[in-house]
Amino acid sequence: MKNIVMLGAPGAGKGTHSALISAEYGVPHISTGDILRANIKEGTELGKLAESYIAKGALVPDEVVIGLVADRLAHPDAQNGYVLDGFPRTIAQAEALDKVARIDIAINIDVAFDVIIGRLSGRRVCSCGATCHVSALGGSEICPKCGKQLYIRDDDKPETVKARLEVYLKQTAPLIDYYKAKGVLVDIDACGTIKEDFEKIKKVLG
Repeated sequence: MKNIVMLGAPGAGKGTHSALISAEYGVPHISTGDILRANIKEGTELGKLAESYIAKGALVPDEVVIGLVADRLAHPDAQNGYVLDGFPRTIAQAEALDKVARIDIAINIDVAFDVIIGRLSGRRVCSCGATCHVSALGGSEICPKCGKQLYIRDDDKPETVKARLEVYLKQTAPLIDYYKAKGVLVDIDACGTIKEDFEKIKKVLG
C-alpha cells in the first residue's frame, strides 16, 4: 500500500474518503486533529507543548505539529502505508514532511467552491451528535433522530465558509502545484456521489 496525502478544500470530503481508504485497504487514517487530541490526553511532552499554545488561543507551531506527525508515522501500524488527512497544510509543512516520510501519492479531491458552500452552509447539527443537510429535511429544522432543534455551527455559516476557502486558496492550494511538480499528484473530479467518487479513488490506488 502507498503513503497518501489527501488534498482538497474544507468540505471537499477529505475526511470521508480518508476513512473509506483506511477501511478498504487496512491502513491508518491519520488526522492531525486526532493526533493532537491523543497526545494531549496522554500527557506526552509534545502534547503538553501543543496544549500550552492552544490554551493561549495560538496556532500550534509547525515544528510541534511536524514532531507529532513524525512520531505517529513511526508507529508499527503505519509501516505498510497510511492516509494523511489535514496535513500538510502549507508548503513549509510539506517540505518538513519530505524529510521524515516518503509520499507516494497526493490525492486532490476537486470540488467547485459553490458546491462546497452549499454543502457546508446547508449542514445542520444536533446536540445529540446527528448531522443532517437541509436538502434531506424537507424544510424542517427538527432532528430526525431525537426530535430536538437543529442548529448551524458557526464555521458552517456562509460568510465563515467563504473565509475558510480564502485561507485555503492562500495557504493550502499551493500544495497542489508542489505535489504536481513531484509527479505524485492525482486530481479526483468529485462531482458524483460519495460511492462514485470513491470508485475513482480506488482506480487510482489499484
